[in-house]
Amino acid sequence: MPKDLHENVCAEEIFSKIYSKYSKDLYNFLYYKYGESLGPNDKMQDAFIKLLDNCKNVTPAKAKGFLFSVAKNMMLNEIKHQKVVLRHREIKPKEYTNESPEFIIEQKQFLSKYQTALARLTEDQRVAFLLNKVEGKKHAEIAEMLGVTKKAVENRIYTAYKKLKSEIEGFK
Repeated sequence: MPKDLHENVCAEEIFSKIYSKYSKDLYNFLYYKYGESLGPNDKMQDAFIKLLDNCKNVTPAKAKGFLFSVAKNMMLNEIKHQKVVLRHREIKPKEYTNESPEFIIEQKQFLSKYQTALARLTEDQRVAFLLNKVEGKKHAEIAEMLGVTKKAVENRIYTAYKKLKSEIEGFK
């Protein structure tokens, strides 16, 4: 068995020669075996990047085998990924609910009233109220975020709640 002149492919001129020698063949192999849809050019480039990352462990004699194995594995992983994507695309969400049509209409009307009432609040009230009720932040956290006192935050939330309760019947 002939001894390699170089221990690895880290040297720029060796890597360049390997790229020039095998890039076209590797691309053609991937293209003909797996087709254009899986991106053979990208996989070929990625295989050379992996070779560069592992250049200290690969001798010039083993570079071709390394490249073709890595590229083939990348393509197989891409095929698996595409199968998963396809499987999830086939799963359709249910198009029915157990709620009555009246409930759905009431829910939409309530949401519309709620959004309108929120828009009527002052910005300070709305921000404090939403941070507390939607985000679940404590009064002290909100005060720190807004740069005001805890009492100011409590007052904003209270007045916002009072206005919402007066504008929307059944608001709790």
